[in-house]
Amino acid sequence: MTPDIIHSNNFLRDALALIRRTANAAISERGVFRMGLSGGSTPRPIYEALAQWPGHDEADWEHWEFTFGDERCVPPNDQQSNYRMVREALLDHVAIPPENVLRMRGEDAPEEAAADYERMLRSRAGEEGLYRHDLLLLGMGDDGHTASLFPDTDALTETKRWVVANFVPKFNTHRITLTFPILNAARHAVFLVNSRGKENTLEQVFSGKSLFPCSRVQPKQGKLTWLLSA
Repeated sequence: MTPDIIHSNNFLRDALALIRRTANAAISERGVFRMGLSGGSTPRPIYEALAQWPGHDEADWEHWEFTFGDERCVPPNDQQSNYRMVREALLDHVAIPPENVLRMRGEDAPEEAAADYERMLRSRAGEEGLYRHDLLLLGMGDDGHTASLFPDTDALTETKRWVVANFVPKFNTHRITLTFPILNAARHAVFLVNSRGKENTLEQVFSGKSLFPCSRVQPKQGKLTWLLSA
C-alpha cells in the first residue's frame, strides 16, 4: 500500500479538517463516526482545538464514538492515563454521551481489561462482525512503535485477538493495546507525527524496508495517511 504523506505547514488545521471531513461523511453514510484516539503529547492540542471548533455545540456528538488505541495500567485519574488526557482536553468540553466513549479500564488486571475491551468492541461490531474505525489516529515512537505495539513484544505476533495485554520489557509493565487485526480493519488510519527528531525513523519507514511495528499498519480495505508536522 502506498500511503498519502502530507508534510503540513499547519499541522493543527490540517488534522482538524481531516477529522471533521471524515466525521461528516461517516455520519451521513452510516449514522455513526467511529474514531480511535491516540495518547501522547502530539494529539493533545488537536483534541483541545476540536473541543473549541466553531460550531462544536451543534456538532452531532451523539453520533460520535471514541475508542482508545492503548492504555497504561493505571486508574483513569492517573497522570499517565491516556483517558485522563483525552478527558481533560476534549471530553469534558463536548456533549458526547458517556456510553459513546469506550474506555480501556487500566485499573483492572491487564488480561481482564483487554478481554473486556475486546468483548465491548465485538458487541458493537454490527453486521460486518468487525469493528472498523472510520478514522484511527496513531502515533509513532522513536523506536517505531505505535499504540503499545513495541518492538520485540508478544503482541506483534497476534493474528486473531483485537485487544491484548502486552508486556513491555523497556518499561517493565503491561500495556493494554489494540492489535494489528483491528488496526488494519480501519477505513482510514492516520499517523500524526511531529517530525522533529524522528527523521531517521521516518526515512526507514518510507523506504519500504522497515521492520518497525508502525510499518505493519496497512489497512486492507482502507486508506493510510501520514500527517507530518513540517
